Amino acid sequence: MKKCWLLFLVLSCTFLAQSKDWTQYVNPLMGTQSSFELSTGNTYPAIARPWGMNFWTPQTGKMGDGWQYVYTANKIRGFKQTHQPSPWINDYGQFSIMPMVGKPEFDEEKRASWFGHKGEEATPYYYKVYLAEYDIVTEMSPTERAVLFRFTFPENAHSYIAVDAFDKGSFIQIIPEENKIIGYSTRNSGGVPENFKNYFIIQFDKPFTYKATVNNGNIQENATEQTTDHAGAIIGFKTQRGEQVHARIASSFISFEQAARNMKELGNDNLEQIKQKGQKAWNQVLGKIEVEGGNLDQYRTFYSCLYRSLLFPRKFYELDEAGKPVHYSPYNGQVLPGYMFTDTGFWDTFRCLFPLLNLMYPSMNKEMQEGLINTYKESGFFPEWASPGHRDCMIGNNSASVLADAYLKGIKVEDVKTLYEGLIHGTKNVHPTVSSTGRRGYEYYNKLGYVPYDVKINENTARTLEYAYNDWCIYQLAKELKRPEKEIQLFAKRAMNYKNVFDKDSKLMRGKNEDGTFQSPFSPLKWGDAFTEGNSWHYSWSVFHDPQGLIDLMGGKDMFITMLDSVFSVPPVFDESYYGPVSYTHLTLPTNREVLRTGYS
Repeated sequence: MKKCWLLFLVLSCTFLAQSKDWTQYVNPLMGTQSSFELSTGNTYPAIARPWGMNFWTPQTGKMGDGWQYVYTANKIRGFKQTHQPSPWINDYGQFSIMPMVGKPEFDEEKRASWFGHKGEEATPYYYKVYLAEYDIVTEMSPTERAVLFRFTFPENAHSYIAVDAFDKGSFIQIIPEENKIIGYSTRNSGGVPENFKNYFIIQFDKPFTYKATVNNGNIQENATEQTTDHAGAIIGFKTQRGEQVHARIASSFISFEQAARNMKELGNDNLEQIKQKGQKAWNQVLGKIEVEGGNLDQYRTFYSCLYRSLLFPRKFYELDEAGKPVHYSPYNGQVLPGYMFTDTGFWDTFRCLFPLLNLMYPSMNKEMQEGLINTYKESGFFPEWASPGHRDCMIGNNSASVLADAYLKGIKVEDVKTLYEGLIHGTKNVHPTVSSTGRRGYEYYNKLGYVPYDVKINENTARTLEYAYNDWCIYQLAKELKRPEKEIQLFAKRAMNYKNVFDKDSKLMRGKNEDGTFQSPFSPLKWGDAFTEGNSWHYSWSVFHDPQGLIDLMGGKDMFITMLDSVFSVPPVFDESYYGPVSYTHLTLPTNREVLRTGYS
């Protein structure tokens, strides 16, 4: 009887979680009031499915601007397919679509329309906005690799839709007899092979009475095809007041044929049905965590942040005719079987995001881990920052943390031999062209036990501290895999290398020269230099794996507490000379907490 009641309670709680609308707390506009000079999140409204291959966003920024949507803007230039993980990394494979009336325009300044936030609705799975310039309502709702747009036009004999394939090499073709536009974009910010393309298909449900293609800004009426630096297309028709025109769009990094296959994700669904399915998909993942006891603003903050945590790393794989995963490799340019994920930097995500995925979304993280194995097979290295391929950004060898932590928590890849081989390879190699991949300075680290300050390797002490933690992760995995004892002890010893850059006089981590002397003069307030986006006061605590060892180095519990308290009492003063002009605000921890509580609304 007790078992029956327990089963009833579990099923009841599951049903309740599934029936509750967690998306009501998510605000995709949160964090968009940002700029190059000052970030309050550096986000954009990513209208997507969880971990979807493509996101869609209204575009207020100029073509190529990493701040592609900012809350303070008042004009929309288009609705853009985006794969951007951050404004600093920027985008790839992007293209956009924009409705208008009156006169066909392609220039992004001339086609832009006024809009206001009162006429805007944004959820994770649906976006709607009123374009005041044209009296047009635009709506969109995506699947993982496709999207359905609905444009509600006014009465006008001259209604148009522009498709912008962006610059840096693009192709467009209008197929009027099929009410279709196809094209590809090659625009990227790095990390792609030479044959990179994002192929797209746009299927309309209304015949064209006007057609033109665009060659580097030159509108050529009745021309149906362009291959040039900056290609585009404009189609037109007469509309009645309130007439709705739909555009079904799908894309692929593999081929036009695969894009057509991806279009099947939309099926015969209308916008309301796709919205409903998108809402369900988001509720399934957001509902994994239920919080209690807070106020409405706290719920909104929590679930808006959880939504952000379930966007990246994104799926970079597609499904073939048999429904099996296949991907275009951003590492070698081949089309290969299996999973692939991208658009994440482990320096930023190994501490929090991947432990969250291990605990709450293990089946999805299993796919991600298999994708990492494929990355190593295709490029010779595990990624550290990928978008879509290896990018030269940040430091550390934190793929070791991401892979070892998952395996030790039961998320085990099929090919553990390659997993371990790749981790060991990363400890004694650096990528030949992308120095943030592998371990820059490994020769010094493996010989001296630290990366010296005076050998022209920047952020050296931070590298030492992160490599030591990475070695501890490998040490744990080596024990689990019952590797030879000599090998296990090697990484156990290297995990203690953090001690080699601890300065007993200041009781802080400090740059150390090749001859064993500490760098001088030493300012613990200096950002960068020996550290990465922080200073000695921050990085001195970067000993995640051996807190007792750090306590002992600092002179025991009392001194450790005094030093820890000092982090909160030291004035928020910093020396930014290493970075030059600072483009975002560095804050002390108490101030950060207050900003998180009040500023992200």
